[in-house]
Amino acid sequence: MKKFYIIAIMALSVLSVQAQQKLSLSTYNGTNLEKYAGEECDVTAYRTLFTGWNTLYLPFSMTESEVNEVFGSDCKLERLVGVESNGSNMTLNFQDCKSMGIEANVPYILHFSGEICNKKISKTAVIEVSKPSVTFIARGNGETVTMSGAQTHLTGEGLYGILAKDNAEATFTKVDKGTNGFFATRCYIEITGSTPQTIMTRHLAAGDVLSIKDIVSANERVDVYTLSGAMVGSQMSSKDLKRLQPGIYVVNGQKVAVK
Repeated sequence: MKKFYIIAIMALSVLSVQAQQKLSLSTYNGTNLEKYAGEECDVTAYRTLFTGWNTLYLPFSMTESEVNEVFGSDCKLERLVGVESNGSNMTLNFQDCKSMGIEANVPYILHFSGEICNKKISKTAVIEVSKPSVTFIARGNGETVTMSGAQTHLTGEGLYGILAKDNAEATFTKVDKGTNGFFATRCYIEITGSTPQTIMTRHLAAGDVLSIKDIVSANERVDVYTLSGAMVGSQMSSKDLKRLQPGIYVVNGQKVAVK
């Protein structure tokens, strides 16, 4: 009886693996992911990478070791954590987050040191369907700045992206009719308000301490922890954070200074 039970369990496991969906993710025109939402799939995607800074979002998560395996151990991964504006100049603050891996539907910039190529991304992952974007209010002029991932091919006119020829410093420039726009899994910046003359990028180390405005976007609710890991508050707004006792806290995996 025991042998029959073990054999039956093995048979069910085989059937489960065979039933697992295969998903070929288009990084050109995009893929309709609704029918895969919440499903564990064998995902395969081929993504073109240029030497230097690229933009990237994925509808599934990857660990740090998986990121290193695909893109190289010397790759850099950063996410937007704040925006500053000074007159006609705007600075986008990106912070190293590779130790946390890639989170599903989060827009990133990725530095690749190899030659231009098509990288194969292949893993078993749960597909998460949501809008890949993060929004900040620029400190200085109050403009709304949103970084989003393209889920389909976009013409992109009026948006800002990294041109291959400008990616040594991750320079975001305004898209015009002379570009190919944004293919799926690439990311872009949208600015509501006046058009800045220059957009600069600042690269922050993982351990750099940020201000509340740098890390918490408009209307966002966050959980707050002490450096020792004790929860201070759940679903707190930026206004709630300002009422905390002065000190260093952990918000969204980042150290935040409250003065």
